[in-house]
Parts: sequence; C-alpha cells; structure tokens
Amino acid sequence: MSQRRLTVKGSLSFSNPTVRAWLFQILAVVAVVAIAIYLIHNTITNLDKRGITSGFAFLDRSAGFGIVQHLVDYQQGDTYGRVFLVGLLNTLLVSALCIVFASFLGFFLGLARLSENWLLRKLSTVYIETFRNIPPLLQIFFWYFAVLRNLPGPRQAVNAFELVFLSNRGLYIPSPQWGEGLLAFIAALAIAALLTVGLFRYNKTHQIKTGQLRRTWPTALALVIVLPLLAHWIFGAALHWDIPALQGFNFRGGMVLIPELAALTLALSVYTSAFIAEIIRSGIQAVPFGQHEAARSLGLPNPVTLRQVIIPQALRVVIPPLTSQYLNIVKNSSLAAAIGYPDMVSLFAGTVLNQTGQAIETIAITMSVYLIISLSISLLMNIYNRRMALIER
Repeated sequence: MSQRRLTVKGSLSFSNPTVRAWLFQILAVVAVVAIAIYLIHNTITNLDKRGITSGFAFLDRSAGFGIVQHLVDYQQGDTYGRVFLVGLLNTLLVSALCIVFASFLGFFLGLARLSENWLLRKLSTVYIETFRNIPPLLQIFFWYFAVLRNLPGPRQAVNAFELVFLSNRGLYIPSPQWGEGLLAFIAALAIAALLTVGLFRYNKTHQIKTGQLRRTWPTALALVIVLPLLAHWIFGAALHWDIPALQGFNFRGGMVLIPELAALTLALSVYTSAFIAEIIRSGIQAVPFGQHEAARSLGLPNPVTLRQVIIPQALRVVIPPLTSQYLNIVKNSSLAAAIGYPDMVSLFAGTVLNQTGQAIETIAITMSVYLIISLSISLLMNIYNRRMALIER
C-alpha cells in the first residue's frame, strides 16, 4: 500500500515530464486568455472614451461615393454592405485572372527553359531572372504609369473593326446581353460536354485494350461548335451584344477593362509566372530520366511523352509549391490600393474606414476575407494533390 502511494506521488511530482508538459500548456493557455481579455477590455474602454460606437450596424448605412468598376449593380446611395460585395468581387476577379494567366505563362516558360532550342532557352532564362527579381509594386507602377497611362485618349483610341477600343481610359469591348435562346444554348453545351467525356473514356478504354490511340479533340471540337449552332438556329440567339460607342469625351456601352485592373493583372501575372516557371522546370527535372528513355524506346513522340508520361508525374512535385504561388497572388492583389483599383483593401480598409471610423470592424472583415480565400484555395489544391498522389497498395 505504501509503495503504491509513493508511485502515485511520484507520478504527480514536478519532476515527471508529463506533469511538467501539462502544467506548461495550462499556463500558456491561461496567459493567452488573460492577454486577450486585457486587449479586449482596453479596446472597449478606449472606444467608450472617444465616443466611437462598435458593431457592424454601419454596413446598412449609405456609402455616398461611386466606384469606377463593379461586377454587380451599384449606385452612390447603396450601403456599405454593397461596397463590401463590390470589393470582394473585384478582389476575386483580379485573383482569378492572375492565377489563370500566370499558370499558362509559367507552364510554357518552364517548358521553354528546358527546350533544346538555344535561343528559346536563353530568352526564357532572361525573362525569369529579370521579372522575379523586380518587386511586384514596381512592376505595377511600370505597367500603369509608363505603359497604360501613355495610351492615346478616347478620341484617338486604337480600335478593331469599330468593336474594340483601346485608350488611356481602358479597353472597351462588346458586352453580352442574355437572349431568348440562352437556356437552349447552355443545354447544347452541357450535352456536348457529356458526349465528349463519354467519348474520351471510350477511347481511353480502347487504347488500354488494343494499344491504338484515338484522337478525341476533333470530334469534341465539332460537338462544341455544331450543337450550339443548332440551338441558335432553332431557338434563337443566346446572346445579344452591346457595342461601345464614343459619346462626348468617353465611350458608352459595352464592357470596360479599366487601366488599373489591366496593370494589376499584367504585373502580378508576369511576376508570378517567373516563379511558376521555375516550379514547372524543377518538377519536370524531378521525374527520373529513365521515364524519358522508356517512352522513347516504345516509340512515343516527344509531345505524347511529355503529355502522357512526364507531366502527370511532375504534377505530384509541382502542386504543393504551386499552391503557395496562388496564395501569393491573392495576397499581392492588395497592392491594388497603390494605383486606385477598387479591391477589398482600397474600398473597405481604405475609403470605408476613413468615412465611418470603424477601424476594428473594417480591418477584421478585410482580414477574414483574405483568410477565407486563402484557406479555400489551399483546400481545393490539397484535394487535387491527394487525387494526384500515388497510392501504395
């Protein structure tokens, strides 16, 4: 009995590593909670002393200012909640455009870096080493002030077939308007996509059984073109176009790509594509050279070897660092405030904060938006990474 008491006392003593570990964790939690309570109490006290009201009721108040670009309907009398929606959509727009453009450009630059063509290899090397070592903010300033702002005015705008106009006010293009044949057009595209997927799987099975490679893309291209044309002929046009026209000192109608969006998209796409190119290059070089030799011994052409053998294996190495670059694009999009592009930081953490004085709420909302976007991208890329990973059985 005495030996058991000594054992229990020994297990509860401070010399026991488990006891010390739990004690330190409890103390750490208590310290964090105490600091959080102190900060919250101090914030509430200071807000009361200065007569600043807290809460999110300001989102229902009228904003009273205009926004040059908005993907949803917005008027000056709309609420700050509407401003939040406009800023969020603008941030998502520039992030999505940069991710797409940087991915395509970086992929081809990474392949060019490994090309056997000396000139192509050197040009891609110069591109990568130049643009990835220039800060993105300076690149934004270059595209905005040195290039886009020096374009001709609206009256001297460069135009293509009187449909597309490029000036220092932006790029004006025809805007689509929904027509009576929209549902039929969407249904035709859906049917074409389903038939394409079925044909691809059938050709894949045929190739596994017989070894004969059948091309899917000619039939898929025909389906995508022919079926929507039939829907257009039978049910009417799916879209009508609003053509921009010069009226007074600027263009009216159509859709405009403002210079701020163009500069931000160009700068971030060019900057990030240099990093993605290096990721693609390293991923391809990580594939054992024996895979190249095995494909060559089977008589596979180089494009087929790259598409069917090398790239699928390189993706397993490429996806994790590629995720980091996509997150960097989203975070670097906050540099839009430097040239006045109306994103979340410029609108909410800038204009709205200055007008309302709700610093804590506006900054908290802005931080939460970037956190949610980043976590969503990480989740999607992790799901894709798990699907591409090798499964050992």
